[in-house]
Amino acid sequence: MELSELQKLILAHIYKFGPDNPWYMARRLMGESGWAPKYDPDLLEKECTELEKLGYLVRFQGSLKRSVTSSVKPWLKVKAKEMGTKPKGIYYDLSREGRRVASQLYKELKKG
Repeated sequence: MELSELQKLILAHIYKFGPDNPWYMARRLMGESGWAPKYDPDLLEKECTELEKLGYLVRFQGSLKRSVTSSVKPWLKVKAKEMGTKPKGIYYDLSREGRRVASQLYKELKKG
């Protein structure tokens, strides 16, 4: 199965930054930053679901209070609260197989 460019970015992002959710990834995929999404959050959700079906991602609900999440910008969280657009508490992390694939993808992205 050939992965799309967006799927490759998602895997590399989670590999580099840790568990994340589509709402935040839409705004900061691979270190991007800003309030306006750079990617469509619904498309990211769809791609994460697809990667989960392929066995590369695992999902867990709720917050990650005791673990480090990716590059969460505190102002992004504050802004989300102000706007009443709190993201769904579904975070994705890499499975064992996903970590193996993401490691390779991340190395390729760093070269390019």
